[in-house]
Amino acid sequence: MAAVRESKPGLDMAAAAWRKAFARAYKAMDKDLRSHATLDCFCSGSTAVTVLKLGSDLYMANIGDSRAVLGSRDGGGMVAVQLTVDLKPDVPSEAERIKKCRGRVFALQDEPEVPRVWLPFDDAPGLAMARAFGDFCLKDYGVISVPEFFHWSLTEKDQFVILASDGVWDVLSNQEAVDIVSSSPSRSKAAISLVEAAAREWKAKYPTSKTDDCAVVCLYLDGKMDQERDSTASMDNISLDYEGSAADPNEAQELQEPALTRNFTVRTVAGSAHEKALSGAADAAVGGGAACAHDQSWSGLDGVTRVNSLVQLPRFSEEKAAVG
Repeated sequence: MAAVRESKPGLDMAAAAWRKAFARAYKAMDKDLRSHATLDCFCSGSTAVTVLKLGSDLYMANIGDSRAVLGSRDGGGMVAVQLTVDLKPDVPSEAERIKKCRGRVFALQDEPEVPRVWLPFDDAPGLAMARAFGDFCLKDYGVISVPEFFHWSLTEKDQFVILASDGVWDVLSNQEAVDIVSSSPSRSKAAISLVEAAAREWKAKYPTSKTDDCAVVCLYLDGKMDQERDSTASMDNISLDYEGSAADPNEAQELQEPALTRNFTVRTVAGSAHEKALSGAADAAVGGGAACAHDQSWSGLDGVTRVNSLVQLPRFSEEKAAVG
């Protein structure tokens, strides 16, 4: 089961304030990336998903297709509820805005299922996102970092929220992810269990491709789940080391704060695990706006195509000429 809770038409004052706060934060992040001396984000960027829990309310924002999914009890089992909408070029309202800004949206022949954003004057860079941080080469052509905002009122049935990058959702469904987290022997192992499951699926479904970036955070909502089995059940965040292994519970008191890390790899082929039933809800929930994300598909052929395209962009052409 999966569902999308849209932003309420009449947001209360608190929700409206948080919507503005998220928008300001995302704008500041994008501005910081543009001005950062050591980061070149001209043709690279990132998706994002943010969740704020205040009492029984969840306030969320996202760009690109990093996603928030709720695990909720239903009878004797767990059901998945999708809390955010994937903001990709195939969402009609996103594609419409990109085209109004002279950007182009189409899929490559070898990847007909992956619509991408292209410059108006060249077949580059081919971004698979409609909103993202960075990717400034497309920011004048419909790609923006304005987040979409969502609100969810929690009930006693709601157990945890999974925040994950598209590398997870490309190969695992919402329900599969919730089942993996809910069956984890402990909270401290839930996130890494999901990452490992996604990595296995990448190898099984795309054996000739590299694994996409798989970043996961599990936010537990009630402080009770797995309490009898897990001595770290009081921790809301998952503490992982850089090898992706669970942190030693005995060392928890020595940490100033939980250390969240990312398992990272290079994106290759976009999966088809996104739930088609959400397409209608996505168009209704998205308010209009687009940006590209770092979650780009890199098949072997596409990698060559993209590199060749990059040198045709103005700044890359100048560098090439200078070297020559």
